[in-house]
Amino acid sequence: MGCTGGGLPGESGPSDEGTWASGGQGTSPLANPEGTKPGLAAISSGEDKTAARELISKLSTKGRGPKTGYARDEFGYAWMDTVDGVPLARNGCDTRNDLLKLDGREVEFRTGSDCVVVSMTLHDPYTGKDIAWKKTKATEVQIDHVVPLSYAWQMGAARWDKQKRQRLANDVLNLRPVSGPANSAKQDSGPASWLPPSKVIRCSYAVRFAQVAEKYELSVTAADKSTMLKQCGG
Repeated sequence: MGCTGGGLPGESGPSDEGTWASGGQGTSPLANPEGTKPGLAAISSGEDKTAARELISKLSTKGRGPKTGYARDEFGYAWMDTVDGVPLARNGCDTRNDLLKLDGREVEFRTGSDCVVVSMTLHDPYTGKDIAWKKTKATEVQIDHVVPLSYAWQMGAARWDKQKRQRLANDVLNLRPVSGPANSAKQDSGPASWLPPSKVIRCSYAVRFAQVAEKYELSVTAADKSTMLKQCGG
């Protein structure tokens, strides 16, 4: 794990512009239906949990289909900035760096760039820990597809056109910068097989999964839907 003190050769100074509100740990997914606000805050009130269950209850269910034909390239090359129809597209910065800027604090950019993040502090909602990150150890922070692309493929994306698949892969609603090990452990699991290690964030994670599924008209498995409801008191 990196440290926040000091700088790498070629780094510019720190900046918090466009990132976190002072002292914040993120935004509730119920207050962030576009995914354009930073972080992922816990859902704790009874009223919000009721709203969460109502959202999840609307999802249709079906069995997970075969993985035949799936490849990451079916969703476009990684972190495209040229996908129309999603927030932050065509801003001159790739999707990964957009997410690092959005969720990072004490962000430092490569000299001469307002895009390429080389150092930051990230509050990882999945583990509840702060990560002092540097680009020299890039894999310590990975971008999670909340609804994994392989999962989406098996639940209907295999029949989508290329443009819709590219939107799913680059839509900030479906993306979270998180601990690399946590993301690696998740792989292409649905909620019935994997949930964030931090229990306080599990309802929020279920809501975000449901938001993505609803937006892209994806079904989820019955086991996943049941698990998601349970995280929000259902």
